[in-house]
Amino acid sequence: MEFQISQGLRRAAQVNPAGIATICGDRRKTWAETYDRVTRLAAGFVAMGVAPGDRVAILSENTDLFFEAYYAIWWCGAVATPINMRLAPAEVAYRLEDAGVRLLMFDDAHVDLVAELPSDLMTGIATIRLAAAPMDGVATSDSLIASHAPAPDAGAGGDDLAFIVYTGGSTGRAKGVMLTHTNICVNGLSAQQTIGYERSSVFLHAGPMSHLADGMSVFGVTLATGTHVFSPRFTVDGCLGLIAEHRVTHLCVVPTMVAMLVEGAENSARDLSSLTQIQFGSSPMPDGTLKRAVALWPDILFLHGYGMTETSPLITMHPLETRRPDVAGDLLRSCGQAVPHLDLRIVDDTGADLPPGEIGELVVRGPTVMKGYWNLPDVTARALRDGWMHTEDAAYMDENGYVYVVDRLKDMIISGGENIYSTEVENALSEIEDVAQVAVIGLPHDKWGEVVHAVITPAPGATPDEASVIAACKARIASYKCPKSVTFRTDPMPLTNAGKIDKKVLREGAKR
Repeated sequence: MEFQISQGLRRAAQVNPAGIATICGDRRKTWAETYDRVTRLAAGFVAMGVAPGDRVAILSENTDLFFEAYYAIWWCGAVATPINMRLAPAEVAYRLEDAGVRLLMFDDAHVDLVAELPSDLMTGIATIRLAAAPMDGVATSDSLIASHAPAPDAGAGGDDLAFIVYTGGSTGRAKGVMLTHTNICVNGLSAQQTIGYERSSVFLHAGPMSHLADGMSVFGVTLATGTHVFSPRFTVDGCLGLIAEHRVTHLCVVPTMVAMLVEGAENSARDLSSLTQIQFGSSPMPDGTLKRAVALWPDILFLHGYGMTETSPLITMHPLETRRPDVAGDLLRSCGQAVPHLDLRIVDDTGADLPPGEIGELVVRGPTVMKGYWNLPDVTARALRDGWMHTEDAAYMDENGYVYVVDRLKDMIISGGENIYSTEVENALSEIEDVAQVAVIGLPHDKWGEVVHAVITPAPGATPDEASVIAACKARIASYKCPKSVTFRTDPMPLTNAGKIDKKVLREGAKR
């Protein structure tokens, strides 16, 4: 039998029918109920003309309806195209047109945005409101579910396309990453095994489900027949409240979110004792943030992982024994070891393997590597070479296979012929007491090529100055790596759609 995403849902309803599958606001649904709703919604899609291989887009906050829509798309053999809810109308329109979307599903929060989309584009796209109740004159997911009998599984699987997930487009037009049923299923099995999801697991979808950093747990938790809890949008107070109310056990967030949650929890009396593990990735966690988190939650496991959309997304994860900070020590700075299904290498510019400790490009191969970029064969050929996916991340590996991602190759700063990795400088600056957030970028310089520049958000009540920050940095790392200039900002750091600090925006602002 080929890998099928639908099999995970079918099994969950079979082996744990009365178990709670989803919690969203005051709605609770069992796995049996979820299965029934998904198969009826899939029948509604077919009645609207959706055929196997058609692209169906979702523009929504995190909800149980989003979850059901995902599985209904795959049940009828179509291709899911999630749209990041932070995008502008022009960016949404580009994705819909580029993917050739047949059907767009959107929630109440995006009615105004959809109204701004070009009318000539939307005349060829059917729409459905993601709504938990019928609406007069409007096709809704709930009305489709109520008016259709369950559809048979279309049987999509294996190398059939399951996803077109668009990358952020920070260096140009966004690219549609093509992922197959095999890609997603193998990654889901890996997530279940390496993260440790069980039937008793309660996962909070705090990050956007349109991103695979969170979206992969749609599959891993379902395979474990655990429970999905949904936070429509990330807010500190909202997430802390849901953890306490629903006894959440697992959370996956990016380091910027961890920093915000730590600050919120330090000033909260909520009972967060159910939380057993915080998974973080997308970018390295500054040492200062990790130390505050460990001090606040000494019994929680901290799982550092690394991945990218093009690999469905897992590449490395920490083994269980190194998720406890008191055991892992400095190993927690790494992003773990290769997950079971992937080969991983560190190579130089010629593609030759580098010895342990030497920095090069991280390349991977395995069953979760993408099929390619949608309608971009030349870009696909540059990324997939000789059977290996080239990540464009600079990293090194130690003698025991622990991987340390030091920077995006494009973010590496070359000053006076020296390679300087921004994450190392950020780690040093994050340990300064007066620093709440920091981002390090390279700025053009006539003599040195580039110089290191730090952008800092001071800690509440603190008033650090440039000289003291640079001096404190020099006490921690080599002088040539330290910033030559510092700017301070009181506004929040600009973030990308993936929740990372947007260094492109910071560079443009620093040059003005």
